[in-house]
Amino acid sequence: MFKQVCCLVAFFLLVPSAIASDWPQLRGPTGQGISSQRGLPLTWSADKNVVWKVNLPGAGWSSPIVIGERIFLTSYTGFMVPGKPVGNMDDLKRQISCLDRKTGKLLWTTDVPSKLPEQARIREGHGFASSTPVADQERVYAFFGKSGVFAFNHDGKQIWNANVGTKLDGFGSAAPPTLHGDLLLVNASIESQSVVALDKKTGKEVWRAGGIRESWHAPLVVEVGGKTEIVVAITGKVLGLDPKSGEQLWSSRTDIGWYMVPSLLAHDGVVYYLGGRAGVVAGAIRAGGSGDVTRSHRLWTSTKGSNVTSPILRDGYLYWMSDQLGIAYCAEAKSGRIVYEERIPGARQVYASPVLSEGRIYYTDRAGTTFVVAAQPQFKLLATNTLERRIFVNASPAITGDRFLMRADQVLYCIGENR
Repeated sequence: MFKQVCCLVAFFLLVPSAIASDWPQLRGPTGQGISSQRGLPLTWSADKNVVWKVNLPGAGWSSPIVIGERIFLTSYTGFMVPGKPVGNMDDLKRQISCLDRKTGKLLWTTDVPSKLPEQARIREGHGFASSTPVADQERVYAFFGKSGVFAFNHDGKQIWNANVGTKLDGFGSAAPPTLHGDLLLVNASIESQSVVALDKKTGKEVWRAGGIRESWHAPLVVEVGGKTEIVVAITGKVLGLDPKSGEQLWSSRTDIGWYMVPSLLAHDGVVYYLGGRAGVVAGAIRAGGSGDVTRSHRLWTSTKGSNVTSPILRDGYLYWMSDQLGIAYCAEAKSGRIVYEERIPGARQVYASPVLSEGRIYYTDRAGTTFVVAAQPQFKLLATNTLERRIFVNASPAITGDRFLMRADQVLYCIGENR
């Protein structure tokens, strides 16, 4: 252990600039939506603290990720692009693109062909590029539903492509993949009702776990009792899987009868989840155990939650915002007790998941207005920031150094203090 710690310290000292700017997956380095960086602006507008703004090669709901000085994101063109004629399905293409972090300059775009037929219509205009990619220091991995999982090097050259299923759904495909050691974990609930583990170097399938129903979030890696588990929420249950084989280790009922979209959180072996629109819509489960652990490991449930947005955990409190009601919540993590629920003036639908930096939580609604709230158990609205009219934001923001990246469908904004 001492040797491992020393190696990690040496690594961070050797590449501090790359580490400081990295946001390699949805919701950041830990997948929890938290940044340790300082200097993110509190306020901005269309003509204040916008470092750069660029048009993207295509449309999409996926979020930007960052490795070193490069931003990666996915998009699509040719069919059902917002603001354009519907077009022909035969012209549908996906893209993986790379931009310069400092300037927003487009460095390259690689087209990805679509396996047809695709869906003639997707609810709420979700489109064909909703899954956020994940990256390491060698490759970028993107998931495009029935068209498959793709690995690229950092210069945009395709390394491999893997098929994880062929089925479609009215809401489209959106679950982001997760890296764990040498594995790329793909929630292919829509495509094959399974979680698929691929060798990240070759794309070869290592294992497949079935029974994954109506689940749109990234698989969560949880450390508990000196062991590692892969946790995924499905309709009515949370499951713990063996990362080596995909074998189901345990399950717990959630009493949520809806599809599960928000990202899961884990801290000290406890998994927190949100989902659904009515009845029980949130809860906490202690990971570990064997078989049905509902009675022994489920800690609490709550009728306050969210069907889309993910929570933030800080200093023993959970924070989230309703996707429909414009209400911000704070709950005690150990009990689920609601500490506050406050309607934020002007807040509309919220699909983006929040991020936290320097004790501030940033909630962005679908109209592109960001509400900055103090990360404390007493509600305090610190700022309300609006970029432009008639923009449409569904992607979750990324934090890179002292800058904030926000995707508004076909545009990417970089927000930072103008010094």
